[in-house]
Amino acid sequence: MKTKTHLQIRMLCEGALMVALAQVLSYVKLAEAPNGGSITPAMFPILLFAVRWGLGSGLLAGFVFGLLQLMFDGAYAWGWQSMLLDYLLAFTPLGLAGLFKGKAWGIFPGTVLGCAGRFVIHYISGVTIYRIAAPTEVLGTVFDNPELYSVVYNGSYMLPNTVLALVIAALLYVPMKKYYAGSDLIR
Repeated sequence: MKTKTHLQIRMLCEGALMVALAQVLSYVKLAEAPNGGSITPAMFPILLFAVRWGLGSGLLAGFVFGLLQLMFDGAYAWGWQSMLLDYLLAFTPLGLAGLFKGKAWGIFPGTVLGCAGRFVIHYISGVTIYRIAAPTEVLGTVFDNPELYSVVYNGSYMLPNTVLALVIAALLYVPMKKYYAGSDLIR
């Protein structure tokens, strides 16, 4: 019989491992944007943890991962507002995947929701903070509209990151179906 304390300790241990794995995977950069943002498999462990343990734990893991990214990944920021939005707040919504806790298939809509939440925060940052850099050139195109710039720039790495996380989830679906659903956590 698994007690509440046992499950809390297990959740903390798994959370620490998943955040650490995400941090290590963040150094595996498949592509990197010039003003911050990269394509890495790093989001998957946070999304997996959120689907397994729920919304609150997932949001906390996303926040801690964002803090580590700010500290160790050479933060690209234009002041404290950018640090707040692009790191601490942007990674936190990955925990929204926790809304699909207990569902083996929940990793897929959870990934889309968590990544969409992260994109929204990056979009807001791009529209508000990076407005000062307008006009800006991205991929050979000059943007003088901050809203369009933010969609294109942040979408250029968030869409591939979302697809990558979905591919990883699909590849691991059969062997990890029970883990995704958290069926080993039932008392």
